[in-house]
Amino acid sequence: MNIITLGEIDSTNTYAKNNIDTLKDRDVVHALRQTAGRGRLNRSFVDLGENNLFFSIVLKPSQDFRSVYANITQYSCLILCKIFENYGLNAKIKWPNDVMIDGKRKISGILSETVMENNKLKGLIIGIGVNLNADKVSVEAIQGRVVTALNLEIGRAVNPDSFLNEFFEMFFKDYDKLLKCGFELIKSDYVSRNCFLNKDLSVQVLDSVKAGYAKDINNTGELVLVTPENKELVLNIGDIL
Repeated sequence: MNIITLGEIDSTNTYAKNNIDTLKDRDVVHALRQTAGRGRLNRSFVDLGENNLFFSIVLKPSQDFRSVYANITQYSCLILCKIFENYGLNAKIKWPNDVMIDGKRKISGILSETVMENNKLKGLIIGIGVNLNADKVSVEAIQGRVVTALNLEIGRAVNPDSFLNEFFEMFFKDYDKLLKCGFELIKSDYVSRNCFLNKDLSVQVLDSVKAGYAKDINNTGELVLVTPENKELVLNIGDIL
């Protein structure tokens, strides 16, 4: 694993996509500042300044896309939860890619992107942002969502390098096993940390909104909704509103 640390750039995911041909499998693009980070649904990712984490992992497991690759986002969420738990926090997952403290305050988000060319997989890019150190005024000024940072939750500053090293140690420990076994490897751990099941939800799926009761996460990591008409919808993409 090679970590490329940059100063201020627009987006680590954009940098990784633009340099996908020269970046190697398991290379990491890490930025001290990120000016145009992106989340899902084209949401902007708020940069709370240095001493937070903005990084993208480049993965090149094969030249063909396999369905298990979609579960890397969920795997990453689970690892982040476990690290936050090591700090004594109650971390929960909001399907498919957000980590929340107490199921209410967002502390981390993930944007996974696939780069294809001529039906061949050039690489997977797992972009991760983690709020490690911020002041209360800054997080309260963010509109449209409730946000927190690790230092605000535990009452002390957090070393970004230590957090990053812990993440990579845990990520690559079972990464190859995940590719072999699929979502079932992490299903019980993932579901036990959810904050969305057994609730009525609205889910943005491309240009439409699906509503229903969140019944289950199936063995491939898809969200199972039961509609008001008592029909089951199985969603492999979407964002809970």
